[in-house]
Amino acid sequence: MTVNRPGLPGDLPSAEVLWARWALVAVLEATTADERAGHHRTGTWVDDEGLHLDDAGCTWWAFAQRGAGRYVLYGEDESSQVKWHEPPVDMLAGAPAWLPHERLRDLLEGCELGCVYWYENGTWARAPYPSTLKDDGLDCGVSRFVDRTDVLQVIADEDHGALPAHDAATLLDHAESYRLTQDLLFSLATGLDRRAPERPAMVRAWERAGLQRP
Repeated sequence: MTVNRPGLPGDLPSAEVLWARWALVAVLEATTADERAGHHRTGTWVDDEGLHLDDAGCTWWAFAQRGAGRYVLYGEDESSQVKWHEPPVDMLAGAPAWLPHERLRDLLEGCELGCVYWYENGTWARAPYPSTLKDDGLDCGVSRFVDRTDVLQVIADEDHGALPAHDAATLLDHAESYRLTQDLLFSLATGLDRRAPERPAMVRAWERAGLQRP
């Protein structure tokens, strides 16, 4: 799946699918040391506020649930031109009241926000952009979770699940359908044996992510 520059709402998979993919990577990366890092944390993780991505330099993103069927995705990649565009782009134009407006306005005032997307009633939306805007950072920021092939490559690599392609696909299938049990997670991700001490952190991430529903 291609992400346009600037991004279009239709570039993103459903919020539920995006959440599952991002959350699975967060579970596979979870460590107790990272949990204790607080505001200095980097990588991919899930906490009580939602999902996060931060490479400690070029890109950071947050993805949060805001009630039944409602999600907000926001962040910044260095490729975004939104905050520098003239005339200014109102990233919250048309935004619903249920967004975390106080948090978003704090980021805007600090020139720390590159774009905002929201999801409701099965549809993504964002503020309108002028035709002169070339990039909002969505592609470089979250395309790693948009293309299923890219996600499979990540969860199969040595830093995550170290999985054969078939097992990686099975793991992702179960995550996307919210049927991922702890038993399946640890039985398929055989490369996680070397990370046995981190299983408690991974379980906590799995619980926060909600990848197994009744």
